[in-house]
Amino acid sequence: MHALVELARRSVEEYVRRRKVLQLPHDLTPEMKERLGVFICIKKRGELRGCIGTYQPCCENVGMEIIRNAVAAASQDPRFLPVAEEELSELAYSVDILTAPEKVDDLRGLDPKEFGVIVSCGSRRGLLLPDLEGVDTVADQIRITKMKAGIAPGEEVEVRRFRVRRYT
Repeated sequence: MHALVELARRSVEEYVRRRKVLQLPHDLTPEMKERLGVFICIKKRGELRGCIGTYQPCCENVGMEIIRNAVAAASQDPRFLPVAEEELSELAYSVDILTAPEKVDDLRGLDPKEFGVIVSCGSRRGLLLPDLEGVDTVADQIRITKMKAGIAPGEEVEVRRFRVRRYT
């Protein structure tokens, strides 16, 4: 298991079992020292169980982002009940490290397998990670992201794209 995924797993287990936030390890990998946005996705038997992240960094480094977002994915994703201790052995984790978002003026510059997207309209904003099962076209990607943000299909949006380094 990659060190980033191991950190996410340990963070969730520490929080679920003891209600404590894991301390940042002293032996940070080079990836953990960066300052980028991070998404943590948790699956149980192949089904999404929680996914929360930041597209811009909120913490001093990726290691702290992983700890913060892993706990949030396990306990604060509004789509799911908090993870229970008896589920821990069934969970699989992925860690996505995001590049800085860049504005897209032409949707032909998107590819749902390569780029994630952020759409915004006023204060409403939605994000969709790249390379998700069932999201095969740019139209699907934009439609789903608008829906997540509460943006009507016909409303104009600003689109930003980003890449991820995914660790599983």
